Amino acid sequence: MQLHFSPSMRSITISNSNGGLGDLMKIKVASRQFSYRKLFHTILFLAFLLPFIFILTALVTLEGVNKCSSFDCLGRRLGPKLLGRSDGSGPKPLHFLFQQKLVKDFVKILNQVNSEEVPAGLKLPESYSQLVSEVKNNKHSTKEFALMLKGMMERSEREIRESKFAELTNKHFAASAVPKGIHCLSLRLTDEYSTNAHARKQLPSPELLPLLSDNSLHHFVLSTDNILAASVVVSSGVQSSLKPEKIVFHVITDKKTYAGMHSWFALNPVSPAIVEVKGIHQFDWLTRENVPVLEAVESHYGIRKYYHGNHIAGANLSDISPRSFASKLQARSPKYISLLNHIRVYLPELFPNLDKVVFLDDDIVIQRDLSPLWDIDLNGKVNGAVETCKGEDRWVMSKRFRNYFNFSHPLIAKNLNPDECAWAYGMNIFDLRAWRKTSIRDSYHSWLKENLKSNLTMWKLGTLPPSLIAFKGHVHPIDPSWHMLGLGYQNNTNVENVKKAAVIHYNGQSKPWLEIGLEHLRPFWTKYVNNTNDFIRNCHILE
Repeated sequence: MQLHFSPSMRSITISNSNGGLGDLMKIKVASRQFSYRKLFHTILFLAFLLPFIFILTALVTLEGVNKCSSFDCLGRRLGPKLLGRSDGSGPKPLHFLFQQKLVKDFVKILNQVNSEEVPAGLKLPESYSQLVSEVKNNKHSTKEFALMLKGMMERSEREIRESKFAELTNKHFAASAVPKGIHCLSLRLTDEYSTNAHARKQLPSPELLPLLSDNSLHHFVLSTDNILAASVVVSSGVQSSLKPEKIVFHVITDKKTYAGMHSWFALNPVSPAIVEVKGIHQFDWLTRENVPVLEAVESHYGIRKYYHGNHIAGANLSDISPRSFASKLQARSPKYISLLNHIRVYLPELFPNLDKVVFLDDDIVIQRDLSPLWDIDLNGKVNGAVETCKGEDRWVMSKRFRNYFNFSHPLIAKNLNPDECAWAYGMNIFDLRAWRKTSIRDSYHSWLKENLKSNLTMWKLGTLPPSLIAFKGHVHPIDPSWHMLGLGYQNNTNVENVKKAAVIHYNGQSKPWLEIGLEHLRPFWTKYVNNTNDFIRNCHILE
């Protein structure tokens, strides 16, 4: 290695002393403004650089690559070595070959163990550290180690699945229960009905009764036994309306809840909107004689056992996915044997003077003026609904007939198409005039009876499956922005889309009034709860 300075001191050349590599580096020095200070700094830099270059050159020479004549060549040759990598050429180190063989042998044993059963008497460590200690102390073979590892993983998978199914079962019972605060609200309001004349006043007042059948107004029908939920639906509808004076709410409830429901709306008027509260027992037409199939549903032994028996009995948890199990549990909600849940199929008879209504579920919130719904042309169809097989959210908007029916049943396979798009209950526009010209109600009854005869094997119980059949050919799709679904079970719901939707629907188990409600979606519902109301505060609602 030699260092040459030109006579004019304008260039410095670094070369190999044996001439095999030629010039390694040539540095040209500017002719102007060159000072001895710069020369000193240059020489100092080279004093640090030259030993390193010498070592690199020696390595190249020793490995027989002295034909390299540039730093580019040196970089390609030495770069991988300096970084601890091999360029792939030349023999592999002995330790590397040993590692490769060890890995191959271990993978071979893992594949062998994968097809074997873990011995029943094999004692499995409880933790990873215990596994390591066990192997070190007892000198187990590789195969024994692999069997223990497999057994530990299988045990963990079983425990995780069991925990998931237990969580789903507990969630099902939590969703079916009545929260203490809501129960308190119903009891206090019922007591108020018996002691307070204002809570018993006629709804609506006598002079407004003709408006209950005025077809120039916008009529909403709500069927529920949940007073708090009903208050949110009505409040959100009135507050979101551009013309609340045109709104009429027909609230239908059962006999046990009627007094409390009436008290709430009598003591908390939503004028200028009109609210009517009626109990099922007050509809003259709605008798057991007119709906015998519902009596059969309520008294059928198999159905009562289905809802009130052991919900896990008979379920092979090793062969069912948690999602399918959750779906089966949800189908066992007690609401499905309630007449309130079937009431929607009798709307033409219950409101003989009305031409068009919007039917609402009690787990919805109205966020936008719904008056344009009455201007939608249903093209002679009966039911204006959002289809559930079209939309960005594949978890929620991917429901077709195959999701609801058992197509291995011959009657289902013969009459239905598994790929047909389903539609949603929750917010529906019903043209009652068109409906009265159809046999929808009779078809609904007929299919309910067939399912009873088939021992409930045609579909999971509920009102939507028989309605999908009964309304077949009578549904007009409306824009999905009118009705957003899945807020009761879809944790990944897009919050920005929630804000834009006209009606948001908490269908699913995680209702916003329950502790299992999804925290980031609950505020869209709770903002319509009147927390200044004495009954709400005294019953500690949502606290």
